This record gives sequence, structure tokens and C-alpha cells, in this order.
Amino acid sequence: MFSRVCVICTGNICRSPMGEALLRERAGDRLSEVYSAGTGALIGHPADPMAVELMQARGVDIGSHRAQQATSGVLQRADLLLVLDGSHLSWIHHQHPQMRGRSFRLLHWRGEADVPDPYRQPRQAFAHALELIEQGVDDWLARI
Repeated sequence: MFSRVCVICTGNICRSPMGEALLRERAGDRLSEVYSAGTGALIGHPADPMAVELMQARGVDIGSHRAQQATSGVLQRADLLLVLDGSHLSWIHHQHPQMRGRSFRLLHWRGEADVPDPYRQPRQAFAHALELIEQGVDDWLARI
């Protein structure tokens, strides 16, 4: 079924690193590879300090994360692409139409909802995004 999953957001410094880490941690050995990328990645930048802090509070270290662009090679490596909002899905469908059948919203099982981007927002926005990401990760793991 699925063994390699890529989580995608915009800058690859807030939502997707949190989703990647949670998915990897909760999947155990069910997935061979979990990684993340951005549609407009801040290439080489670390995860946002607020994302790092919230993940550390859950016992998950994302301090070594570095943002990467969602290139054709990065995307094609995955069996499943989980995006954080509709703009990412549209971007993939337009830029990489061959990935259409592998691309879904993280909150696919929750009415195709979006996870709002917390970038440059207060802690509350990051906490809300992380809560939604956790729900989406758990929903997907129940099905893969």
C-alpha cells in the first residue's frame, strides 16, 4: 500500500515539519520513509521556533529539520502526498499533474478541511494548527 509519505505545506518550516514528525513517530514501522517539503520552501531554513517548542512539549525533536522544495524528484519518491491546504493540492495538480492520484489533504477524512498557516502568528495559531495536524495524522494512520 503506502510506504513513503511526503507532507507538504508552503514554506516547509511550520505545518509540514510538525506533520512529518508526528506521522513518523506514530506510524512506527508501518512506513519506511516520512519526509516533508514546501511548495514555496524557505530552502535550508530550520523549523519555526514555535513549531520546535510545541513539538518538544510532545517529546518530539524537530530541531534538525531543514526546509526543502517540493521538486519533481521529491514528490515522485512518495507513494502518498499529504497537503495541508487546498492551495498545495492545486499547486501539485498544476505543476505535477502526474501526482494527482497520490495527493490528498491531510484532513481529507474531515471534510477536506484546511490546516490554517500559523506562520508569523501567535502561539495560539500554532497550537490550533498542531491540533488539526494530529487529527489528520491519526485519521490517515487508521487507514494505512
